[in-house]
Amino acid sequence: MNQRLDAKASGLAFGIMWSFAVLILSLVSLFSETYLHNIADFFSSVYLGYELNLMGIIIGMVWGFFDAFIGGFVLAWLYNKLL
Repeated sequence: MNQRLDAKASGLAFGIMWSFAVLILSLVSLFSETYLHNIADFFSSVYLGYELNLMGIIIGMVWGFFDAFIGGFVLAWLYNKLL
């Protein structure tokens, strides 16, 4: 029962989910006074160009997609190697 993971599909799934998470967390932080602002500060320290405005959130989503795509790809690749 050796079931291998598709590394590209895993990377895409991770990337899409994380970019939507960045969007949702950023929008909640943008429309609140103090809620989730520490998360937005963290994103701005990790993702170059991220800010709490429309263009900054889009840039953060792109960075987040590639960040999570690489993570998901490596995770699936490593799983397949260890299988």
